[in-house]
Amino acid sequence: MLEIDHRKTDRTRPRMRDRGIYLLPNLFTTGALFAGFYAIVQAMNEQFEYAAVAILIAMVLDGLDGRVARMTHTQSAFGAEYDSLSDMVSFGVAPALVIYEFALQGMGKLGWIAAFVYCAGAALRLARFNTQLDTVTDKRFFQGLPSPAAAALIAGFVWVMVEYDVAGGDVRWLAAAIALFGGLTMVSNFRFYSGKEINLRKSVPFFVILLIVLAFILVSTSPPEVLFGVFALYGLSGYADALWRLSHRKKTG
Repeated sequence: MLEIDHRKTDRTRPRMRDRGIYLLPNLFTTGALFAGFYAIVQAMNEQFEYAAVAILIAMVLDGLDGRVARMTHTQSAFGAEYDSLSDMVSFGVAPALVIYEFALQGMGKLGWIAAFVYCAGAALRLARFNTQLDTVTDKRFFQGLPSPAAAALIAGFVWVMVEYDVAGGDVRWLAAAIALFGGLTMVSNFRFYSGKEINLRKSVPFFVILLIVLAFILVSTSPPEVLFGVFALYGLSGYADALWRLSHRKKTG
């Protein structure tokens, strides 16, 4: 998911079922929440590789809960609220604390301010997403960088630095720039591709399956670098889209 709507779309279901708490999708949400909490604990213990991987696992689980809810027709208002709270921990608080513990705490006020800007950006991003849920007309794009992608950018950066034995203090300014970039981009108005029009139930050409297999092979060869590169490019894609649309308007204007 990058933030999936759990709200009820079928008002004809029995009232007792509507009032219930569905177990299956909320298990995935609980797993994502646990992964975010685990990342915080590991960052406090200076196990930054485990913390980064936990955030990435939270992103995967967060992407599954909404899809499972829709496929099993178990969307609920409770699930939507629980998912938002879980996202705030896993993709707001956890990445901010991980990047702070890894590289920013030696910067004094500037360090915790950069971490707070990221955390506040995630909170504002989630609040805006929830309030604009029923007014979005183009489902193909998110407004602002999705919080799971911003968290994966932070986690990928930390994981790459640990992989190459780079001390956090040596890249503190780069870490602060990435934290600020993630936080500010989340509350921007730039468009980011959502992938929501992809229908997993439809048949696809053979080459699509081949590309998926190649993608798994590429990730398995060097997970930290590939994942960080993918989410860095995704984070920049909104700016590239804005520049392309601006230049296109100037040509046609």
